[in-house]
Amino acid sequence: MALPDSLRIATQITLVALASYWVGIHFTGLFHNDSALIGGLWSTISGIVVLQATQRDTWTSAWLRILGTFIGAVISAAYLSMLPFSPAGMAATIFVTVLLCHAVRIPDHARLASITVAVIMVAASMNPDLNPLQNAGLRFTESCIGTSMALLAILAWPEPKAQMPK
Repeated sequence: MALPDSLRIATQITLVALASYWVGIHFTGLFHNDSALIGGLWSTISGIVVLQATQRDTWTSAWLRILGTFIGAVISAAYLSMLPFSPAGMAATIFVTVLLCHAVRIPDHARLASITVAVIMVAASMNPDLNPLQNAGLRFTESCIGTSMALLAILAWPEPKAQMPK
């Protein structure tokens, strides 16, 4: 017997959140224990954001997530390599990130890239000794962890096939 769609989706989100958090915390802890909780949180957020009700929408969301996160990570690492965290610097970096996404004709990626900038910048403010490249690399990898968990969930437990009316 198939589960109702809402129960299937709620179960998928719950499992993706749990797996993403666990893997994210342990992965980040291998490299920078002080930001391991941020790693678990960022992995969880990524998994939840990417997971959609259908396989097609999840794959589309995964692509947006990975590319947007990559752009935000690169811009943040560049800024933090030259200047320390500041709220004005974070705002300026988000501004540049959005403009870049529009300039290269991927405006749909701007929101996720901007969220990535905010997470990397806040992690830098909480851990000023964290190398900017390591910070950006960890946040990108954590996003990939959550994205992977969402893709695994949708592949392991896809939406039911639409039934033909009788």
